[in-house]
Amino acid sequence: MNLHDILSDIHALEEDILFFERKYGIRSETFYSAYAGGEEPEDESWMLDFGEWASVYRTWLARQADYRNGIQKIQKQSLSLEGLIRVTA
Repeated sequence: MNLHDILSDIHALEEDILFFERKYGIRSETFYSAYAGGEEPEDESWMLDFGEWASVYRTWLARQADYRNGIQKIQKQSLSLEGLIRVTA
């Protein structure tokens, strides 16, 4: 994936994250910390949502890391902000 594709993926994942955060009224990092720590949903009807939310959030974290790593590689070439925009566009 190039940086443009990664950024597009991040934005799409953020839309899904916002959906879940609005639905359940908590931030994803709070949810994910509890979920990864083994907390089960109180309502069984939440089970599928929680599994999907956790998956979306993990993918979002991975794409964020991919983006940061890609930008750092480009920045090592001492490019300005304008240079970054041209390289990633």
